[in-house]
Amino acid sequence: MASGLKLMRKRRVKRPVTVDTSKANATLEAVKLSIKQLRWKVFPQVFPHGQRKVCDIYWHGVSFHDNENIVSGQVNKFPGMNEMLRKITLSRAVRTMQELFPEEYNFYPRSWIHPEEYEQFSAHIRMVKEVDPTLKPTFIVKPDGGSQGDGIFLIRDPSDLRIMTGGYQAKQAVVQEYIHRPLLIDKLKFDIRLYVLIKSLEPLEIYIAKEGLTRFCTELYQEPSQKNLSHVFMHLTNYSLNARSDNFVHSDSLNTGSKRTLSSVLHRLASKGVDIKKVWSDISSLVIKTIIAVEPELKVHYQANIPPGKPGPSCFQILGFDILLMENLKPVLLEVNANPSMKIEHTQQVAPGVFEHIPSPLDEEIKVGVIRETLRLMRRLPGSQPGCSCEQGEENRGDASSPEMTGFQPRLPSLCLKQVYPKYTEQFNYLRLVERIAAIFLRFLGVKGNTSLGPTAFRTFIKNCKLSSSHFSMACVDILYIDITRRCSSSLHDSREAGMGLPAFVQAFFHLAGRRFKSQALRDQVSSLLEVCEAKLASTLAFGSLGFEGRRSPSCSSGRSRRNRTRTSDLTNA
Repeated sequence: MASGLKLMRKRRVKRPVTVDTSKANATLEAVKLSIKQLRWKVFPQVFPHGQRKVCDIYWHGVSFHDNENIVSGQVNKFPGMNEMLRKITLSRAVRTMQELFPEEYNFYPRSWIHPEEYEQFSAHIRMVKEVDPTLKPTFIVKPDGGSQGDGIFLIRDPSDLRIMTGGYQAKQAVVQEYIHRPLLIDKLKFDIRLYVLIKSLEPLEIYIAKEGLTRFCTELYQEPSQKNLSHVFMHLTNYSLNARSDNFVHSDSLNTGSKRTLSSVLHRLASKGVDIKKVWSDISSLVIKTIIAVEPELKVHYQANIPPGKPGPSCFQILGFDILLMENLKPVLLEVNANPSMKIEHTQQVAPGVFEHIPSPLDEEIKVGVIRETLRLMRRLPGSQPGCSCEQGEENRGDASSPEMTGFQPRLPSLCLKQVYPKYTEQFNYLRLVERIAAIFLRFLGVKGNTSLGPTAFRTFIKNCKLSSSHFSMACVDILYIDITRRCSSSLHDSREAGMGLPAFVQAFFHLAGRRFKSQALRDQVSSLLEVCEAKLASTLAFGSLGFEGRRSPSCSSGRSRRNRTRTSDLTNA
């Protein structure tokens, strides 16, 4: 009898969650600390008798492809995310949304691709100066693959771009309008690093960490002029740049120094009468809209790497949003980082030529909290709530029968990851027109591991949707395919495969919509053509639905697009 009770108790105690950290790289210390706080297990790399076991979560440091042999579990990277968040690719994705929804996507500065759009950039400056010769606009140049502020510089004239780049013209960069009149604190320019979790693509789930970092410049701000354009410590908020400044202040406090908590800055603004709920509402809206812009192409990469119906892991990812607040408190998107720094220490010179790694309490509190809450959300504990990984002011305690437990779950700090999507679906669903185009693209792409349509597949799309006519023959279709594919491929990286990728297909779809519905605005043209295509495809080959991986996506309810344009101010009361 006693032996039977012991056996029953043994069966109730299930194995702990395991996390493979072998590819974690610079995030290793923060991930290990998070695992320790959760009382989970680091996945062993060597097993007795050579028997390799299944791991629950794989934590990669750079990309989904850090480990090619994963057939199950969860990976903290999406395939294609690094490519999608390069400066040029992100700019193109947001620009596409600006064509459809100019007012909703006015949070991203006007941008040009160098050298491809050099002439358009020059023409813009000439036009500005013709209107007002006294204006001297400033622009910031960001290398496409740059990081940590490397290679960024300011210019005021197209000739400056030629001079500054020298033999660098062949390398791509984004030329972006410089944001004037930024909000200053202590007369210093600063930006916000906000951590955002994409828990899944289908359905789309987005969480925002309720705490973030503010990174300050180390030279008092002045409006850009020809004399101070080279003052990077005045104009550029990149932490890696300003950390080299002699004026950089390392502080153990959360509300002083050159890097502080976001909550300390918001508290300071609130004390001056700023409506912080409105600021959070606008920032949340910016985050959701940006992810909606990049999500369609992410789904193409996802299906190419993890085809539906075949074994494979599920994915999630923490992104780093860099946001600038203007003087009027409007948030502006600077960039999105696929691999935000999760280091919890900094390098400090303690003597000439002697450097030490110094623990950073600020980084540890915020970054470990984000990682821990992400892990806990991905392996949800009993009693957790659907909108947040932990209830504010309460901790999840778990129980001995939970698969995450080996015994008693520790009391953990309650840094919440706040769900903002699909919680606010009604406010933003009408923006997902490009996702519906992507669903059609995936329908004709098939599941062959590629991300581009060939000319035959494009012709099949035209035929199935009955878009050709006596005024638009199949010869015209072929010309359209060649023209748009050639135009788009001229700016793609060498690693991209030949054919019509999703961005080119979207532009072709815009062209087709404009031909068919000439009297409407572009947004309505696209929406009308989508309804035509979806109806045609729904009636053929039992297609029935256009959702990702064969399931109907909420965004495919074509009749709702106009009715769901609810003002995003509802976020204010979240």
